[in-house]
Amino acid sequence: MIANFAQNRLEYEAVELVRQMQAKGETPNNVTFTNVLPVCARSGFLNVGKEIHAQIIRVGSSLDLFVSNALTKCGCINLAQNVLNISVREEVSYNILIIGYSRTNDSSESLSLFSEMRLLGMRPDIVSFMGVISACANLASIKQGKEVHGLLVRKLFHIHLFAVNSLFDLYTRCGRIDLATKVFDHIQNKDAASWNTMILGYGMQGELNTAINLFEAMKEDSVEYNSVSFIAVLSACSHGGLIGKGRKYFKMMRDLNIEPTHTHYACMVDLLGRADLMEEAADLIRGLSIVLDTNIWGALLGACRIHGNIELGMWAAEHLFELKPQHCGYYILLSNMYAEAVRWDEANKVRKLMKSRGAKKNPGCSWVQIGDQKP
Repeated sequence: MIANFAQNRLEYEAVELVRQMQAKGETPNNVTFTNVLPVCARSGFLNVGKEIHAQIIRVGSSLDLFVSNALTKCGCINLAQNVLNISVREEVSYNILIIGYSRTNDSSESLSLFSEMRLLGMRPDIVSFMGVISACANLASIKQGKEVHGLLVRKLFHIHLFAVNSLFDLYTRCGRIDLATKVFDHIQNKDAASWNTMILGYGMQGELNTAINLFEAMKEDSVEYNSVSFIAVLSACSHGGLIGKGRKYFKMMRDLNIEPTHTHYACMVDLLGRADLMEEAADLIRGLSIVLDTNIWGALLGACRIHGNIELGMWAAEHLFELKPQHCGYYILLSNMYAEAVRWDEANKVRKLMKSRGAKKNPGCSWVQIGDQKP
């Protein structure tokens, strides 16, 4: 029942059932922990998660690989690392950590673990490869990514679609759309994720016509569009100022009964805003029945900054200050708009408001990789 509630996103009911279970004298086991931990992570039940974590340690279940996997999904990667350190080392435990670290800021650990398991004579499987390729993409580590790609081919995993889609993500994020295209052209049965990654990749590289042509070719290849497909093409239309095509694709999405998300609306606001159709962008926002997020308001504020529309910029900024009061970027954008309009008093007020709320501008930084050193 707990698993059923968890799978159907009835998080509160799942947690409540665990409590009822304990109230009746039943002791949760590893299966219980495996199902309820991701529920706590997904719903932000921090205190409940801490209670379950403590109970896992008390009953000794922290050494169970399935529980370890659940802890990794909750961000407790250090606990999963402890399991590996004190238990028999096998492919499953390595995969848990490789995937886990690839989702953190410490992605280089995935590369180290992948090398370690190979040195110990273990054979990486498709899960291992997907994790380490994702880590290379996060690190923008093209050299290691190519090495993993070569190993993938030697192990004959290069025909596996999940691995191939991971390679697309790696090469596009590293700016090597040419390599992504070579891999893409050799795939026989491309799925929606394959097409979407390439459309997004070409859009990121500024090759907007190619991105749109791929979107049209996707339909000709009998692959159904999904929500991400329209995010990719609307983003390309936005950056290229292609108002007509953007409106056409937005209407097409609705005709296909794909419900627009916050990201789709943000793309449309950005599209209209970049084209200086500010009132139309504002009317679109006013007509939305959903709770607006920072992506939508941020798109409007960015457009106001480009075209110097202070009134609408103030409106967008007020909502952004409420949603993310400690995000310095929004204050700086509005302050700069006032400064450009020679409205120094308002610019100073925004700067003072930013300071009073503890919002600080982090210094810029960059990194380079030298030789075989870790970035």
